[in-house]
Amino acid sequence: MDVIATVLCAILTSTALTASVSVYVGKNLTKDGSVLLAGYGDEPSSHWLVIVPRRQHPPGATISVGGGAESRLPGELIQIPQVRETFRYISMDYSYYAGLPQPLTNGGMNEHGVAVRDVALNSRRELVEMTPKPQRGLNYSDLARIALERARTAREAVDISIDLIKRYGDFTYGGNSHVFADPNEGWVLLTFAGGKGLWVAKRLGPNDIWLNWRGNTGLGYVRTLPDNWRHNPDFLISDNFVSFAIQQGWYESRSGKPFDIIGIYCQDRSAEPSGPEARQVEAAVRAAADRVDVKVLMDQLHATGRDSSGYGQVAHLLADVHPDLRTLWVAAGPPVTAAFVPWRIGVDSVPPEYRRHRYLTAGEADRSSIKPEDRGVESTRYVNRAVKRLLYLVDEHRDQFLPEVQAALAAFDSRQIAAQPAVERTAKILFDARDDALARRYLTEQAHTAAGEALRLIEALAASIEARTKVLHGIRPVASGQP
Repeated sequence: MDVIATVLCAILTSTALTASVSVYVGKNLTKDGSVLLAGYGDEPSSHWLVIVPRRQHPPGATISVGGGAESRLPGELIQIPQVRETFRYISMDYSYYAGLPQPLTNGGMNEHGVAVRDVALNSRRELVEMTPKPQRGLNYSDLARIALERARTAREAVDISIDLIKRYGDFTYGGNSHVFADPNEGWVLLTFAGGKGLWVAKRLGPNDIWLNWRGNTGLGYVRTLPDNWRHNPDFLISDNFVSFAIQQGWYESRSGKPFDIIGIYCQDRSAEPSGPEARQVEAAVRAAADRVDVKVLMDQLHATGRDSSGYGQVAHLLADVHPDLRTLWVAAGPPVTAAFVPWRIGVDSVPPEYRRHRYLTAGEADRSSIKPEDRGVESTRYVNRAVKRLLYLVDEHRDQFLPEVQAALAAFDSRQIAAQPAVERTAKILFDARDDALARRYLTEQAHTAAGEALRLIEALAASIEARTKVLHGIRPVASGQP
């Protein structure tokens, strides 16, 4: 197993302290030979689950991509052609990041078993400053969504993303990294600010563990180009990737030194590289050797999540399975206090409690009333708000209450994992009998049941902890001194 490099960029702005995270585990390291792609998104807004169906689009259809003048690095929205058919996929959408138009996504999983995770990359200040004003192109969410809509493999997701950047440009907030995975391999793609079309991609193989971690570790581990990068099938780079650095005086080709991607194109390489969280996660995964499964990664997301972590995901990518049985495990809120629920591609609908609500949704505070079409969903509880309530109760007296919450969530996760073989066998019998509609109805009922149980567990834990907090400690007053 290759040793993971440990030098990454430092943060460019304080917002990077809440950057998203991603963990890739190759198929030779997992218990069942699957590829696993896990992580969570850190965004200051609401989050909701979506299951987007396969769709046919008319000739000449277009989609809007990019961002507007209110974006962190201002730009203009543009229209680009839509393809005739887009694939079915599952994602957690959210309403705000860096002024970009909603809904946004950091990825998910599609019917072909292609999973996507995005993590912030912080380009060096000179690149940020030379970004065109206004800029045009596809933002990170556009690339993630389009990869889910169009890609059949991880490599195809990279190729689609690169082609779109070449054709229409990259709309950046300072840089980004994308991890694409399928049941056989993964690819990580880094894109840099500046409007120069700078990007590098690296293949992730069956023996790789790969972390893109928040804060000073949000860039992945593509540290240097190999000496044979021109002929190495595991690397792809933009045509100007090396020459632009030479032109800027950031790299001396005659020095004989390796091309240090992080040192050359990122803001700073002096900070502690991976941080204790990333080392903890890597150590836990490596300790499991060839016994890694979805539970190992769930446990790590439970342990490292925080208020800003909007949701958690673990994509379980197995080859030779019915497309409708492909599974994305989702914690519908900060995973430190959210349970993981299995959502399969064949599920037909999302319970109202897991759909878009006004709570923390960008722009909702400016409206004095609820639109009539939203009143049904708004009359229901909202799982993201329930998870946040439990998190705030736990955080008030973390040493006392977090262990019991972690134990309850771990038990829920384990019971759900143990139940899945029977669910899959039942669904497979129905698919083999060519009763696809009944199979999907069954999968939908199972998902809704699990989602309901997860929400009830979270609410029960919160009610118990709130009652004990009031008796044992009292509710802490607000900072203004309100009694």
